[in-house]
Amino acid sequence: MLNILLILLLQLLYVPIYTLRTIFLVKNMSTLAAILGIIEMLIYVFGLSLVFGGDQSFIAMFVYALGFGIGIILGTKIEKKLAIGYINVIVNTQNKNTELINMLRNNGFGVTTYIGEGRDSHRIRMEILTKRNRENELLATIEKFEPKAFIISYEPRQFKGGLLLARLKKHNKN
Repeated sequence: MLNILLILLLQLLYVPIYTLRTIFLVKNMSTLAAILGIIEMLIYVFGLSLVFGGDQSFIAMFVYALGFGIGIILGTKIEKKLAIGYINVIVNTQNKNTELINMLRNNGFGVTTYIGEGRDSHRIRMEILTKRNRENELLATIEKFEPKAFIISYEPRQFKGGLLLARLKKHNKN
């Protein structure tokens, strides 16, 4: 019974580490990914040896698989809390909302505006780059000022230059 609990615990450690290692690789954080990879493999080999050592019971294999599934959920929740990286949010509105734009800029968000042609009229497009951990704050602010805005959010792979980097550093110090 102790081995069964240990197998479950190891999976609940292994899979979130695996999830984070994969995310760090995608985000070019290779040193941290390598460190997590070492820890991940130690846990993996030890856990697998518990499953295949001894009587190789169906219960041990089932708990191993169950721990893997629960670990995926746990790893996803951890990643959402860490919110590593940046997002680019595109906001389309019918009119230029100077109050919203100023509020966003004063709160450390980099905002670039454009005038576009919609089907029936001109539209205002805002591009906003920010850290992922501020996404909910950004969306709540937009919703408050422009509840009918059309919003698209995605993760940029890389960026360079602009006033944004200085703003982000300044906002992080506060």
